[in-house]
Amino acid sequence: MSRAAHEDRPAAAFVRGDRTVAWSGLRGHWQAHGRDLDLRDIFASDPQRFERFSVQAPEVFADLSKQRWDEATKRLLLELAREVGLEARRDALFAGAPVNSTEGRAVLHTALRAPKGQGPFSDEVHEVLERMLAYAEGVRAAGFTDVVNIGIGGSDLGPLMVVRALQPYTQPGLRSHFVSNVDGHDIAPLLAQLDPATTLFIVASKTFTTQETMANAQVARAWFLDSGGTDVAKHFAATTTNVSAAAAFGIDKTFGFWDWVGGRYSLWSAIGLPIAIAIGAQGFRELLAGAHAMDRHFATAPLEENLPALMGLLEVWNRDFHGFASRCVAPYHQGLARLPAYLQQLEMESNGKCVDLDGEPVPFGTSPLVWGEPGTNGQHAFFQMLHQGTDVIPVEFIAVREPAHPHADLQTKLLANCLAQSQALMLGKTAEEAIGEKAPTASPDLDRAVLARHRSFPGNRPSSTLLLERLTPRSLGALVALYEHRVFTSGVVWGINPYDQWGVELGKALCNALLPRFESGDTSGLDTSTAGLLRKLRA
Repeated sequence: MSRAAHEDRPAAAFVRGDRTVAWSGLRGHWQAHGRDLDLRDIFASDPQRFERFSVQAPEVFADLSKQRWDEATKRLLLELAREVGLEARRDALFAGAPVNSTEGRAVLHTALRAPKGQGPFSDEVHEVLERMLAYAEGVRAAGFTDVVNIGIGGSDLGPLMVVRALQPYTQPGLRSHFVSNVDGHDIAPLLAQLDPATTLFIVASKTFTTQETMANAQVARAWFLDSGGTDVAKHFAATTTNVSAAAAFGIDKTFGFWDWVGGRYSLWSAIGLPIAIAIGAQGFRELLAGAHAMDRHFATAPLEENLPALMGLLEVWNRDFHGFASRCVAPYHQGLARLPAYLQQLEMESNGKCVDLDGEPVPFGTSPLVWGEPGTNGQHAFFQMLHQGTDVIPVEFIAVREPAHPHADLQTKLLANCLAQSQALMLGKTAEEAIGEKAPTASPDLDRAVLARHRSFPGNRPSSTLLLERLTPRSLGALVALYEHRVFTSGVVWGINPYDQWGVELGKALCNALLPRFESGDTSGLDTSTAGLLRKLRA
């Protein structure tokens, strides 16, 4: 189908969640029962709860039984999904309708991982994919020792997260590096370690104008030439649609993508070139295949068994009914250390909106604050707050059953910690249970009852656990696609556009206006704080 045909296809009708009958039902359900639901009681009364609130999706098993919901909650959330037209809007997304309404664009990252002949723009997508993978294989065979990706936002977070996660699948002797921050402390130490004769730079910028990326690219090229490099065309490639600007830079090897590929959804496109170089063409195809399997699950599974839809609906339940404004992501696999940072952009840039599709203010919370660190590190940092703090923060545990290392004892300890933390969040510990326990570091002068209160845990704190059999290109692709469709589901219920990001534009514009003032010192028209800080920085 042509581009015009896709752009002319109307998006599905828009119904905001709080204007539905089901939303009112959920509000009444929460007030009458949901806010007082105690996980300990419902587990004690329902031996089948784990089975009934778990879902197997492609490559990912999810235990949602420790969330503060019951069958009535689930039924009302599914009614809410149907009232807002989730299924119709999902179908419009996959069909290439302009669901990015503020920019009049389709949103077709799913087309990037569809097999040839099965997705919109298939010929264009696979032509670029084949060229990119052929180039990646050539780089792997060319004797390069280091590949440096220069990008920011989605041009950095996705490739960086994936390459780190799939380190066991990378080519020995070929190191991957990622530069994003315009702070010279990011690129300077890296350049000092590199040999220009064996280094490839990838400049990742759709327009080839991104300020931070182009500033770092200029520094990299100057270093390359000053260090004796002579062939910019061989040692620099670009993922961009601005071929002429790349050529002016000295780059003739470019790989483009389309306006229906948003930055935070772009790792499946040419932006994934550093991934393909790191794990090879077959590994990249496996990554796409895992994501496509989750796409088909989201597109075809009944909502009752549809994992992305259920997780997106739970997000709404936690955010807007329980009032949980934050969510912690705790991957119990060191390879997923950068997943929380990746999800911060995916979720908060997508759903961090305060107006609906009609431009009206929304009277409820949208994206939660998403944050986290890998376990068990987080246990020795912020888990104190998760267990005993005044805020209830749902936790998302991610565990991988089979490690890619030979240390079975370490893996057992890691998994035991993961299960123990979710169990402790749910069960808690009463002061009565704590009063008889000996605390080895307690003050001898402290009253036993007072100490017991310090050592009690409220419990009833919700969590989900996602299980992967192994962390492979296929399972990682499925996991990331799961999160993408979860974001879409919540956005549909909230009636917002997950695919624009106007919130990042104002800061960029003001930065460009301030840059000349660092040279001139002109502070006219500035607020007194900005003017005072500018004078301090220039001094």
